[in-house]
Amino acid sequence: MTDVARLVTRRIQEVVLERHKESPVLLLEGPRTVGKSTLLTQLARHLDAAVLDLDDLDTRAAVASDPATMIDETRPVLIDEYQHAPVVLDAIKARLNRSGRPGQFILTGSARHEALPRAAQALTGRLQRLPILPLAQSEIDRTRPDLLRSLLTDAADVARGKPSTTTREDYISRLVRGGFPVALAANNDRSRWRWIDGYVRLTLERDVQELSRVRQAHTLPTILERAAGQSAQVLNTAELARGAGIDEKTARDYLRLLEAVFLIHLLPPWDRTLTKRTNARPKVHLLDTGISTRLLRLTSEKLARRDPTALTELGHPLENFVVGELLKEASWTDEIAGFGHWRTRDGVEVDLVLETDDGGVLAFEVKTAGRVTNNDFRGLRQLREITGGAFIAGAVLYTGARSYTYDDRLHVLPIDRLWRTPNTGTE
Repeated sequence: MTDVARLVTRRIQEVVLERHKESPVLLLEGPRTVGKSTLLTQLARHLDAAVLDLDDLDTRAAVASDPATMIDETRPVLIDEYQHAPVVLDAIKARLNRSGRPGQFILTGSARHEALPRAAQALTGRLQRLPILPLAQSEIDRTRPDLLRSLLTDAADVARGKPSTTTREDYISRLVRGGFPVALAANNDRSRWRWIDGYVRLTLERDVQELSRVRQAHTLPTILERAAGQSAQVLNTAELARGAGIDEKTARDYLRLLEAVFLIHLLPPWDRTLTKRTNARPKVHLLDTGISTRLLRLTSEKLARRDPTALTELGHPLENFVVGELLKEASWTDEIAGFGHWRTRDGVEVDLVLETDDGGVLAFEVKTAGRVTNNDFRGLRQLREITGGAFIAGAVLYTGARSYTYDDRLHVLPIDRLWRTPNTGTE
């Protein structure tokens, strides 16, 4: 793992240590090379825990042949990449049948739990899952602005502060480099692109094949590229299938596999309003915009041009980037219980809706422009009207400099409010 991962204290670590006190098993899920092993090492020091690294072939073989003996410890047991020997889940289940006390196991996995053939039922009701995502910009910059919690406690105060100095080119640079530690440590663009190309290739050839026998594996790169082309848009499976030369059912199956190995994220539709006028299809997001822009061959130079094509091309990657940053922050914000996008059949939409434990609603729109117009609040106003008192705050996040309140519970914020400390103006 790179120095970037070693030096960054992941915000989710605080959540893990707290949840460890209340659950017998925690599962930390996320893509490879995102820093899960580094986090597990840090947790082991905090908890004085035993670590079983199943990426190590000898350890993997030992766990596969005699899992009960390998987990027979009085102290907590931390198992890295448990999916390599899922039989260990049966041994964990047997131990929990004897004692269900909290704090016994922490697992990490590079495939979603429900995608593993035997895993879905083994620890039902005894397992808490937490996402380990690519580094957030606030983690990279070592800041703690906590936008979501600030909106929940005092949204009006969030809309004050010093103007942003982040330029359009700065935003582009951040979204193109993404949040994978290895990519962040690359010496130049070409070095980062080579790493991304290799990462995508190995994930498709190795991890997907471990999960399922794919009959038309040669189409997976095309499907991923087509998904990147639809990023931050409502999923059109039929169009994606036509482009890849496969039937729609196979395309849906392959999209689920891409989501299972954390290459894409299907943002579900959100509707708590009982209205029949909402769109029931998910939006496609790439888990990391460094990968999506590489797949689409969108360089910083290309996106920074001031011609109409470049301005259009920036819109979806920027939304993908901002929604990803908000979801990373949501992963370590206890109050957030659910999320999705909201879109009516009339085309009125809100890019991201976050719902709190007690039913409160935060909503966000992302704009590439440096100024915000009344029309940019169309979706937020309609959602505010429908949800009434449950609507806590809505924000248009844009590339401009000023923060201000536009209307009742509606605010305008620079995108960098996600990682910038507004009262000091520091980056």
